[in-house]
Amino acid sequence: MYEKLLENCTLCPRECKVNRLEGMRGYCGMDSRIRAARAALHMWEEPCISGKKGSGAVFFSGCGLRCCFCQNRDIAIGDSGKEITLSRLADIFLELEQKGAANLNLVTGAHYVPQIISALEIAKEKGFGLPVVYNSSGYEKVETLRMLDGYVDVYLPDMKYVDGRLAASFSHAEDYPRRAGAAIAEMVRQTGACQFEQEGYIRKGTIVRHLILPGHTKNSLAVLEYLHKTYGNDIFISVMNQYTPVWKQEKYQELNRKVTRREYEKVLNYAVELGIENGYFQEGETAKESFIPKFDYEGV
Repeated sequence: MYEKLLENCTLCPRECKVNRLEGMRGYCGMDSRIRAARAALHMWEEPCISGKKGSGAVFFSGCGLRCCFCQNRDIAIGDSGKEITLSRLADIFLELEQKGAANLNLVTGAHYVPQIISALEIAKEKGFGLPVVYNSSGYEKVETLRMLDGYVDVYLPDMKYVDGRLAASFSHAEDYPRRAGAAIAEMVRQTGACQFEQEGYIRKGTIVRHLILPGHTKNSLAVLEYLHKTYGNDIFISVMNQYTPVWKQEKYQELNRKVTRREYEKVLNYAVELGIENGYFQEGETAKESFIPKFDYEGV
């Protein structure tokens, strides 16, 4: 199954159909070789994911979305990352468990789903037992997500846009709203409503993130309305104000600043008006480059 999927790759919505087994690279920038830039305890996820233990985050190289404002651009475009074997990936999962991680957090792994499944099977044969979190841009194919049914306990997708024009401009993906909407529906189907352990860590469920973009609160309000009307309290919604302008934007100059307090409060007030009860909101100064992980191959 693994080889068949990569020789005519359609794992993500780009459906490049390149033969990654022969070294060809798709839109994600990756061939069949696994590349990762960091595998370590991560303290900056939502409280129910990181907690005091930290989330065992594996940051994979490559991405099928390519947002113009990406804060992880060095790994998203494939410039950064260490090549590892399937057995090494399985060992990394086990090592993160041994370090006391609350869960295994797979960051941007859509283009490596077959390898991730194989590595999880190897790790489980050696006693691996952490909850698995699939941390995603939301730009996913339902067919690929169905492969993960039974392997993933918690989905952590973005819902960046409901406006296809914004998605086309900022992420080169006009179909993002449709793709992400269908993907999140599949995620919720798999996990059901959120379940938590006694210590407060999430055990099962879907948490949907939304990053507010400067100058585009209208999109944010529409995203919250869509999510709440569609899923109610079956999901948690995480509203983030951490947008950091790390790249100079010539075409979209509104993205050259942080989100203002007024913009953030406008979105939060609307969440209250909608009646959203299950959610996370960021407090304090989070729009800093210091909150962006160092992709120095730690743990890889």
